[in-house]
Amino acid sequence: MNEMGIALELLGVGMVTVFIILSLVVVIGNLIIRFVNKYITEDIKPESKISNHLVAEINSKKLAAIVSAVNLVTKGTGRVTNVEKQ
Repeated sequence: MNEMGIALELLGVGMVTVFIILSLVVVIGNLIIRFVNKYITEDIKPESKISNHLVAEINSKKLAAIVSAVNLVTKGTGRVTNVEKQ
């Protein structure tokens, strides 16, 4: 029974160690993400103008729906720069 006790103790120590390390990875990752989002700004490219050719091909209501859907899904951070009809 002594060998089984040592094996269970080693198993417990290993599982606790892995849990602590993974928890640290998650916490440090979240802190890095928050820091980057708060203090490092992204250079925003000027919005490209939609060409007249594109407007002629795609209905304005459909284009508005696409822009609205992208805005909703990305919570205002995404922009529609190009729409191609296939």
